[in-house]
Amino acid sequence: MKYTAYYRVSTRQQGNSGLGLEAQKTAVSNFIKSRGAKEVPPPFVEVESGKNNDRPKLKQAIRHCKKHGTTLLIAKLDRLSRNASFILNLKDELQQANVEFIACDMPQANTLTLGIMAVMAQHEAEMISERTKAGLAEAKRRGVQLGNPENLTEEAREKAHASISRKARNDQTVRHAFHFIRPLREKGLSYAKIADELNTEGYKTRTGKEFHAIQVQRIYKRLSE
Repeated sequence: MKYTAYYRVSTRQQGNSGLGLEAQKTAVSNFIKSRGAKEVPPPFVEVESGKNNDRPKLKQAIRHCKKHGTTLLIAKLDRLSRNASFILNLKDELQQANVEFIACDMPQANTLTLGIMAVMAQHEAEMISERTKAGLAEAKRRGVQLGNPENLTEEAREKAHASISRKARNDQTVRHAFHFIRPLREKGLSYAKIADELNTEGYKTRTGKEFHAIQVQRIYKRLSE
């Protein structure tokens, strides 16, 4: 049996760092080894939210499977989507292309049972949403400050950090400051010294104030990622 691997991660940061991706690769590798099978490269990696149905890499993977007579292999069903409509449409697309499909966490399933899996995945997503809402309500009742980063899951912190970084990149004032900061930092200047240089040159923060070391550090780290 020959397989073509498809992976999906939710953010560019996860794609670059390997967060979430390495676990998927391990699951796929172990599955292929346990079957004494072969993976036909290249693997296809999608960096996209599970809520977005536009998956160019997935379409490429299906075409690759059809061309080479391989089976589409993913680590977990939820790496495709938790949306029943999306998975049912994918089921039809796979059948039309005469491409088989296997998820490592449910190897007994295939294109014929994908519809049932789709309904189960969407139900699970809805249950997660309900549990999240209930948990937030209970936390609020206990007086927990929901905006406290210490109360967030690792995934939530990653998403928040990615959102902050995107906003920083789109801010013209921050971008201009970064272009000044980067060469000085690469020369070994401290954040405090760079802040002094920024202030001397007349740079201002987004709120019109002078720079301090901590602000320089944040800009440098966020835009360097």
